[in-house]
Amino acid sequence: MSAHRTTRIFGLIIAASVLGSVGLAQSPAKDTPPIPGILPSGYGEAIDRDIITLREATAPFKTTEAAEAAGYKQVTGCVQHPRAGAMGYHFQNNALLDTTLDPKHPEVLVYEKLPDGTFQLNGVEFLVPISAWKSADPPRILGHPLLKVDSIGFWFLHVWAWKADPNGLFAPWNPDVKCTESASMNH
Repeated sequence: MSAHRTTRIFGLIIAASVLGSVGLAQSPAKDTPPIPGILPSGYGEAIDRDIITLREATAPFKTTEAAEAAGYKQVTGCVQHPRAGAMGYHFQNNALLDTTLDPKHPEVLVYEKLPDGTFQLNGVEFLVPISAWKSADPPRILGHPLLKVDSIGFWFLHVWAWKADPNGLFAPWNPDVKCTESASMNH
């Protein structure tokens, strides 16, 4: 066998190994219970574990009363976009507003007001004040960079951990979230 052919075969073996490793890294965690549209996330085991941690940490806040008792205060009406969908009502814990991002302690809980007047927890929003962030790179959590919105003074990232978003787990707007009142705000 020629040296060129041996090198080429060896290169193909390495490439197949690397591609196989990448594929394995993207597989869902073995013990991850499937949650349609949420888990497995398709972003790999580490992200799936963080989503599970996030869901466990926010499960006690299924009601806005529980969220308020824990320091989350309603800071918006129902935020919606005329074409993209809605975010919902934001309940923010100001004690968490800094440069630290932690799946166990999201800065904002995002709810949808249902037709019967009750609120449903749909997800969270991670926030970092623009004025506090000193790096040229955006803050990151769950493997994703936060989006910078100068008009509100924050970097933000939604995670639709409780209500699947057809646009993706980290999409800003969820077309399946509805505002039951006429007030809308742009984010």
